[in-house]
Amino acid sequence: MSIAAIESPKFSLSILSDAEIRRLHTATLDVIESVGVRFPLPHALDLLEAHGAAVDRATQVAKIPGHVVERALAQAPPAYPLAGLDPALDLPLDGRHSYLGTDGCGVEVLDAFTGERRRSTLADLSDAARVADYLDAIAFHWTPISAQDCPPETRSLHELLAIWQVSRKHVQTESIVTEREARAAVEMAAALAGGRAELRRRPVLSIMQCTLSPLAHDGGSLAAGLIAAEAGLPVGYMTMASCASTGPATLAGSLVVGNAEVISALALMQLAHPGCPVYYAAAQTAMDLRTGAYTGGGPEDYLFGAATNQLADFYRVPLSMGAFATGAKEPGWQSALDNAFSSFMAVASGADMLLGAGLLHGSRILAYEMLVLDAEIWSLERALGRGIVVDDETLALDAIRQVGPGGNFLAHKHTKRHMRELWLPTLFDRRPYGAWEEKRDGAREWAGEKARAILRDHHPAPLDERLARELRALIAAGEAPAAVPA
Repeated sequence: MSIAAIESPKFSLSILSDAEIRRLHTATLDVIESVGVRFPLPHALDLLEAHGAAVDRATQVAKIPGHVVERALAQAPPAYPLAGLDPALDLPLDGRHSYLGTDGCGVEVLDAFTGERRRSTLADLSDAARVADYLDAIAFHWTPISAQDCPPETRSLHELLAIWQVSRKHVQTESIVTEREARAAVEMAAALAGGRAELRRRPVLSIMQCTLSPLAHDGGSLAAGLIAAEAGLPVGYMTMASCASTGPATLAGSLVVGNAEVISALALMQLAHPGCPVYYAAAQTAMDLRTGAYTGGGPEDYLFGAATNQLADFYRVPLSMGAFATGAKEPGWQSALDNAFSSFMAVASGADMLLGAGLLHGSRILAYEMLVLDAEIWSLERALGRGIVVDDETLALDAIRQVGPGGNFLAHKHTKRHMRELWLPTLFDRRPYGAWEEKRDGAREWAGEKARAILRDHHPAPLDERLARELRALIAAGEAPAAVPA
C-alpha cells in the first residue's frame, strides 16, 4: 500500500497579497481584542485572564490582547508528522505535501449494491473505511459517516475502533467533542501507539473541533482540544463561517470572523501547552441567497480555500480544509465541477490536508462511487502537480534526431523509459464513439463497479485481538452508568 500525496506542486496560486494578509491579520486581532470571542469553559477563561485577557464571566466572552495571541501562536511547531499504525503510511506535515482524506460526519449512505439511501450504521462506516483504505489517493481517514446504531455517548469511540480495525492509515476525527470522549480516545490511541510517550512522538490520531460562528466556541470542544493537546495529539479548530448568515456578506469580513475563531482557539492551546502541535482548519462558504442553506460548492468556497491556506502559512501552521464534499445530490457534472475546482484551488495554494472525498449534499451523504471518482480527480491533480520537467533527458534531442521528420517515437527506447510517466486514467471515457454508443455506460457505472469489487474483496487484517479487546473495554467503560454518590 502507498500514499498518493501531491509533493511540492509546480503550480502555485496566491489570491491575496502580503499586504492584504497583513491587513486581515490586523483586523482579526482588533476583533479579538475589542469585540472578543466566547469561551464557555471556566478553565479556558481562567487561563486567558491569567495572560491578560479581559474576561466577562456573565457572557463568557474574553477580549484577548493582540500581542498575547501573536506570542502564543509563535510557539506552535510549523511541521510535525501524522502517524499511521504502519510507519510506512506516516504523513509529514512539512509544507511540501498535500494529502486527501475523507470527511465527516455524514448521516446517510447510498448503498453500493442497492442504491438505496438510508441512515448510516457502524457497518457502513467500516465499509467506507475499507474502500478508503484501498484507494492510494486517500492518505488519512475522517469518520465519514455517523454510526447511528451505536450509543450516542460512545459513538465517536466505536467509530474510531471501526476504522482502526480495517486500516493502518492515520485517523483525524471531528466527533470527539467532550472531555470524557477525549480522555478515552487518548487512552485508545496510546494503546495503539505503545504508550503515552510513543503517542506523543508518533500521534496516530489527530483531533478536529468546530467553532461556533460568529466568534464563539463550544465548551466541550475546548475541553476535548485541551486534553488532546496535553497528550501531544495535533489539534485543529475549523471555522465554517458563512457569508451573509454567520459571517458578513463580504468575503474579507467572513475571513476576519473565521480567522478570529481559529487563531483564538489555537492561541488557547499554546497558552495551556506551549509547543503542542496545532493546525488551522477552515470550510467557509456563502449562504444560498434563495434558501438560506449551506451551499457546499461555489466560487466563494474556492476563494476561501485559497485564502485560508495563505493565512495558515502566515501563522506557520499546517492547514486542514474542506474541499470536495460537493453540494450535489449525486455524482455528475456538478459534483465533478465542484470537487475539481475546490481541490485544485487548495492544492495550488499549498494546502496540507484536504477533506471531503466521497461525500455528497454538503457532507450529508456518503456515496461509494463518489469516493472512487474523487480519487480519480486527485490522481489527475497529482499529475498536474508534477508539472513539466525540463532537462537534458526530457528535452529528448537525441530521440528527436534519430526519429527525424515523418518518423514515429512509439518504439524508441526514450519512449519506453518515459511512457509510464504519462497519466493513465481509470474512469475517463476515451473509447471510440461507437464503443460508447453500444453500451452507453461511463465513469459513474465504472466507479460503482470498482467500489463494489473493493467491498467484496478488500478485507485488511484486523487489529490484534488482545489490543482490540483493550480498546473495546475502554469504550465499554464510557457506557457504564456513572456512580451515584452515597
